[in-house]
Formats: sequence, C-alpha cells, structure tokens
Amino acid sequence: MEGAKKMGTLLKPKLMMTYVMLLLGIVMIIPFLFMISFALKTPLEMTQHPASLLISHPFMGNFETIFKHKTYFIWYFNSIKVVLGVLVLRGLLVTMAAYAFARLEFRFKNVIFMILIAKMMIPSDTTIVARFLLYKYLHLNNTHWAIILPAAFDVFFLFLLRQFFISIPKEISEAAIVDGCSHYKVYYRIILPLAKPALVTMVLFTFLWTWNDFASPFVFITDMKKQLLTVGLSYFQTEAGADYALQMAGAAVAVLPTIVLFIFAQKYFVQGVTMSGVKG
Repeated sequence: MEGAKKMGTLLKPKLMMTYVMLLLGIVMIIPFLFMISFALKTPLEMTQHPASLLISHPFMGNFETIFKHKTYFIWYFNSIKVVLGVLVLRGLLVTMAAYAFARLEFRFKNVIFMILIAKMMIPSDTTIVARFLLYKYLHLNNTHWAIILPAAFDVFFLFLLRQFFISIPKEISEAAIVDGCSHYKVYYRIILPLAKPALVTMVLFTFLWTWNDFASPFVFITDMKKQLLTVGLSYFQTEAGADYALQMAGAAVAVLPTIVLFIFAQKYFVQGVTMSGVKG
C-alpha cells in the first residue's frame, strides 16, 4: 500500500507536467492552423472580423495562383540553393574546427575558443550596416554569397560539436593513431560517423534558420529574380494592401520541407541535444 501511495505521489507531478506540455503544444500549433485556414479562404472571407479558423468551403484558388506565379518557384529554388550552400560550407568548416578544439593541442587553444564563444554575445543585427558596407566593397551585394559566406561558420554549432566530440572516448582515436591513421582519417572515418546525432542537429537547425531568414536577403539582395522565398512572400500585394490569403498559401507550401526534414530527423535531433552536455 505504501509503495502504491509513493508511486501515485510521483505520478501526479509527471501527469501535471504532461498536461502543461500538451497545453503549450496546442497554443504553439494555433498559428499554424490559422495559416492553413487563411490559405483556404477566399479574399472576401479574409475580410471577416474577428478571424475564424472555420472553413465553410475550402478555396484552392490561392494555391493555383501560387503555382502559376512567375517567380514563386524561382524564389523557392534560390532558397534551396542558399540552404545547401550554407550546409556544405558549415559542415566542412565547423566540424573540422570542432575536431581541432576537441582533439588537438595547440598554442592559445583555450583563449581562441573563449574569444569565439564571446562572439555569441554580439547580436548579428547590430553588425548589419557594417556587413552591408563590407559586402559592397567586395562586390557581394545582390548575390547569394552575401548570405552563404557569413553563415558558413557558426560558433553555436562549434560549441555543440566540440562538446559531442569530447564525449567520444579518446581511446578510440588514440588507438587509430597508433595503428597509423592520421588526424584527418580519424576525423572522417571515426569521429564523424559516431557524431551522427549532433551532425543531424546542426543540419536541422541550419536548414531552419537559413530557410526562415528574412533580414539578410531583404537587406543584401535587391534583384527579385535572386530573392529568397521569405522576402518574396511579402511581395504578394493588391491595390488594397497585402494579399494575406496568397501569403498564407505560399507560406504553407514553403513550410513543407521543414516539416518533412524534422519528421525524419527528430530521433537524431533529440539524441544530439541530450548527448552534447557541457564537458571540458
């Protein structure tokens, strides 16, 4: 009886936490439901106040307009191109730097690492004017490189991967080096395969942040044919102002890659976050 009472006492906080998380989940999904609802409404229904989630007759005209739009899929392709460019460069630079800080010994290693970590305290928006002038001098404005190159190295993922690499037993890499492997072979044959959860976490966050970025393409890209999807959606306008139904339809199609990626990567994502605890 006492054991059952103790079990009941332990279950109550867990049950309450489950209800709280369920409530938070419902609150967070409401904007997504509004997006789907508005995408399936006619322009007349969009003028109704207050806004309602209910759809009397689903209207597919907004999606038809999006699919026939002359530049929508150009923006879509541009966003994919930029995301892939960032993923490739960040995957190379950040993983190599993380391996160096986790496994190699070199002069001023900790000082350099602390300086890089301190950089995380500087909001990127505060440097946007300086970056604009620098890119103008380098003739990078109005090109996708103005978005890809600054995102190629990220201190947050350097820290995340370094912590994960430290959690991998040193004996494995030391045994490989004794057997004649170079650090480069240890890096791509041993460390990277074992760090799959952390790498998937980096890919997921990088895709999400780059795909949803609005400020950088808005400031650095002026040619509409080179523009990205996030900024392009804001150009769906009518004489009366923004066409919210079209914007919601475009956003509903734009969010599909993120949902699909998260569905397939969520297992590794959870492992990557939980196993990258602070060490060393």
